Amino acid sequence: MNRIFISEGHLIDSGILASILNVIIAEGGEYTIHEFVIGRTNLHPSRLEIEISCKTGILLESLTEKLVGLGCYEKGSPQTVLKTAEKDGCVPEDFYSTTNHRTEVYLDGEWIQVENQRMDGMIIVTGRRPVCKKLRDVKQGDMVVCSAECVRVFPPERERSKDVFGFMTGEVSSERSVDIVVERAAKELSSLRGKGGKVVAVAGPVVVHTGGAEALGALIREGYIHALLSGNAIAVHDMEYQFFGTSLGVELKSGESTSEGHKNHMRAINRINRYGSIKAAVESGELTGGIMYEVIKKGIPYCLAGSIRDDGPLPETEMDMIEAQARYAEVIKGADLVLMLSTMLHSIGTGNMLPSWVNTLCVDINPAAATKLADRGSGHALGIVSDVGLFLRALALELNCF
Repeated sequence: MNRIFISEGHLIDSGILASILNVIIAEGGEYTIHEFVIGRTNLHPSRLEIEISCKTGILLESLTEKLVGLGCYEKGSPQTVLKTAEKDGCVPEDFYSTTNHRTEVYLDGEWIQVENQRMDGMIIVTGRRPVCKKLRDVKQGDMVVCSAECVRVFPPERERSKDVFGFMTGEVSSERSVDIVVERAAKELSSLRGKGGKVVAVAGPVVVHTGGAEALGALIREGYIHALLSGNAIAVHDMEYQFFGTSLGVELKSGESTSEGHKNHMRAINRINRYGSIKAAVESGELTGGIMYEVIKKGIPYCLAGSIRDDGPLPETEMDMIEAQARYAEVIKGADLVLMLSTMLHSIGTGNMLPSWVNTLCVDINPAAATKLADRGSGHALGIVSDVGLFLRALALELNCF
């Protein structure tokens, strides 16, 4: 059993060629390279034509799916296989499971790009329009792309530019110079603001605990951040600090615990409940600063996704998980850069919704958080092991936000 595949792009320096050959050998296949043309400059891609042989059709199907995930597509691809979903939330067993990389399917002799790209989804075709959907959103009668033979995937290639995402891209290290990354991140934020780009911040309560709330609020106020995703806790502790000068009952300016400070976060929730919403508290003059104040005053979209751990929660916190996921997905549409600030849970959840071509910058004192995000498959992910409060204050100062 054999098939011929094509792969195009910067195959050597991105490591894609080695990955293709390694997976063929690991799966027990054999290969013959028919043609390999190496691009002579950064602007010229390479092209590989390779024939794969396997002992059984089952092995060849399995290998095909893995090669498609690496950006290969079958030479002379036949029409995409479409099968009908028999009921809501249920697809045929041989459905194609999407990656977060740019994807095309072969329809009526033409490669057509899939819309709403994200990982772990299905491709539904309506007319000549392929769209990525979550399994729970599939409806009875939807036409589902099955098998990987007629799917073409474009893994991100290594960034060649000298911006922040060309600086040690894809690596996670506590030895990286934070000052250099702050400087380059500031240039990237300035560039995006200047050309009307979209920056989304995914932030955890550690931003407040480490003294970064004022800096994050300033970045929002000055137009460098255009949306906020988080949970109940960041808003609670942000407003606790505004009302009482504490975060988790600890005075941020002195670092000392306060008498009965343990209940300050509940007092903050209670105060917001009295007004009925964070927005109402801002409009009344009760809340006069902080992250949520700047979010409300600037009018940027946000979502606070609830969890089983939440106290209160605040009136705006979305406790329906499915609805929270949908709102997150809506907020990140069109993002050029996502700043993931010391919140592993929400960062990984957001990362799973993002196409792989969106730049992500993860700042966390825990190296595991940045590593998990880099592993999601983005070719433009940068992980910084650092105190997030220090990083945000340095970034805000670099951008003259104070």
